[in-house]
Amino acid sequence: MLIRAKEVGQIIIILLLTYPDTEMSDSIDYILQLPQRKIIVAENDVFLNEKRRNDIFILMVEESIGSAGGRAAGFGHRRVERIYGFSCYESGECTKFFDASEQSEIDHFDIPYSAVAMDIRLSDGTPYTLQGIVDSNSVATYRSVVANLK
Repeated sequence: MLIRAKEVGQIIIILLLTYPDTEMSDSIDYILQLPQRKIIVAENDVFLNEKRRNDIFILMVEESIGSAGGRAAGFGHRRVERIYGFSCYESGECTKFFDASEQSEIDHFDIPYSAVAMDIRLSDGTPYTLQGIVDSNSVATYRSVVANLK
């Protein structure tokens, strides 16, 4: 049986979801491809294949019943249940510098309700669409919050 490259990627994601304690679970590509809804707050456009400096925060969103993404007519809510912070360098390496799942820490971050569809590229150049914003001021504020939490 012949397995195509795309299928290999899907198999790897399934294995990592099954065995999340592996080193890959700290990979920005892995986290960006998780099926859970997320909001990206980035200093610059997220083109991981271009090897440029960028700070990226990933807010993992827990959706309430009836929220359907847009929270029509104000029903439902968006609750961030985890926040990751990554610094990407000109070398192409992205390292995780922040990981919070305690609600007391997450409450210090403002959720960007102005987030829109954002086209990104993963490290291998694969295009991907998520919800997010590119805003260096928000990233600076998030960085300040991280510094105050430590």
